[in-house]
This record gives sequence, C-alpha cells and structure tokens, in this order.
Amino acid sequence: MPIFTDVASGSTQAVALEQEELFPIREVARLTGVNPVTLRAWERRYGLIVPTRTDSGHRLYSMSDIERVHSILGWIERGVAVSRIGKILARTEPLQALSHIIPNNLVEADYAQWRQQIHVAVNGFDELRLEELYGQVFSSYSLPVVFQGILMPVWKRLLQRQEQFGGTSEWLFLDGFLRSRVLQRLLLMREKQPRRVVICALDGNCRELELLVAALFLSSGPLAVRVLNMGQPFEELALMCERIKPLALVLFSNHVPAPELPRRLNRLAMSLECRLLLAGDASDLAQESLAGSSIGCLGNEGEVMSQRLKQFLAGTLDT
Repeated sequence: MPIFTDVASGSTQAVALEQEELFPIREVARLTGVNPVTLRAWERRYGLIVPTRTDSGHRLYSMSDIERVHSILGWIERGVAVSRIGKILARTEPLQALSHIIPNNLVEADYAQWRQQIHVAVNGFDELRLEELYGQVFSSYSLPVVFQGILMPVWKRLLQRQEQFGGTSEWLFLDGFLRSRVLQRLLLMREKQPRRVVICALDGNCRELELLVAALFLSSGPLAVRVLNMGQPFEELALMCERIKPLALVLFSNHVPAPELPRRLNRLAMSLECRLLLAGDASDLAQESLAGSSIGCLGNEGEVMSQRLKQFLAGTLDT
C-alpha cells in the first residue's frame, strides 16, 4: 500500500515530500515484478535507485522510482548489462520541462495522474474517453512531454504486461489509437513542409509506434519527415535515397547495436549523397564506436533529437 509521508516541522526534505505518495519495497516488488533482493542490489551495487529512508531505515519509493525500475527492466530486456544502465539513464532520461518552476516530485505526480487516467480508459477500451484525454494532454504540455512523460510510459508498461490475461488486447488498443493519431500529425506536417528527411527502422529494431514518434519529434520547423515502411531492406536504402533525394537518412533503433553496426553504417554512408544519422537508444550506445566517422548521433530524447538534426543539416555540429 502507498504511504503518505508526515511533515516534520523545520525539515526541508519533509516539506518537499509533503504530498508525495511513497511505496514500501514489497509494494514496488508487486508492481514491477522485481524482487526486493534485486531492488536492494540495484541500489547498493549500482546506485540505480535511491529510495527515501524512514527514521527506522525502511525504504520508501516514489512513482518516479517505480518508473525508473521499468526503464531498467526495458534496458535489461534489450540486452544491456546492469552495470552499464546507470550511465545510459543519466544521458537518456526525458527532460522535465517544468522542473525549473515546479519541484520534480510534483511534476511527476501530475504526469502519474494523467497516466493513470489513460490506463483506466484503455482498460475499459473507451476510445471516446481516450480521445478526450489525448486532446487535454496536448493542450497542457509540449510534444516531447506528452509522449515521453505520459503516453509512451503507459504504452511500454502495457507492452511488458502482455502475458497477463487481457494485456495484449489493452496494448493493441492503445498502440492502434496512438499510431493513427501520430500518422495524422505527420501527414499534416508533410503537406506544409517541403524539405524532407527520411527515417527508417534499423533492421526492424523497434516497434512501429516508436519509429513514428521519433519522426514526429524530428518534424519541426521547415523539415518534413517521411517514414519508410517497417521491414525496409537495409541493402536497398541507398536506392531509396537516390530516388527520394532527402536531406538526411535517419536510422532508428532501440536495441543494443551489433558489433558490426559501425562497419555497416560507414559502408552505407559512402553510398549516399545525403547525411546518415542514427537515432534512438542505439544512438547513445553506439556513439563511442562511431566517433570520428561521418555518421551523426541524434540521441533518443525528443527535443535533443530535433535540435541535433537541425545542427547537423546546418553543418554546425560535428560527429
């Protein structure tokens, strides 16, 4: 069960946590499927989670801690060693757009409320309510916050729970809803923005929605992004670019890059007349191995991806 912290007079930390919902370790284990022994090891050995401690030494976890556990599980499922995850999270966790105005715990609490409402709508397969919430979230937050802070965490959590009865149906419902809405936005942007960037999944190493959301992040200013279909052969990308003539080809992947990836990308870059860029989680993981090459890394955070793309195309950012 969640615990609401008491406020001790004169305690700054207590004031910061005054309205924050905290959970004991057994409840976190139930919510995430990670046993308490592993949670303690992630804290002591790797510093991946830093729970609040009561006066008696008991651990209490916030909703942001629980979301971090889900992020860790996602990286482990992609084959990343636990010892490397701390550095990855430090680089790739979404920016809190309001953190300079509102304390982080209150921002996260607000995001959590939206996520809970969306989950309830999905659980009831209520498309009208989901449509209403979708519009309300967009009227309140920027595009990166909407997807990285609210919508995609729900989508990822449902994806991880497909083994539960009804879980697959819920995920398919939300996935289909979001893909249709993102495609609508991309088509509207393409009609208004003539300059074109092409984005493609690298060897299918992502879900279609992840690719579409990345395209949405990159579709800003005078840039329109064309998304190639899932399953696009890597060997025919040079042919596609020769005929489409884009300003840049962005390859997107959320998987751990294979050892031969730098060689494959460098070979492809030599056959292109446009910039070759890498985006997604693989971008952060492959950045060191691509240092000094002509391939640029955009990262996986919405605002950063968009900014780096503009800088690469303007020639103001080196690889």
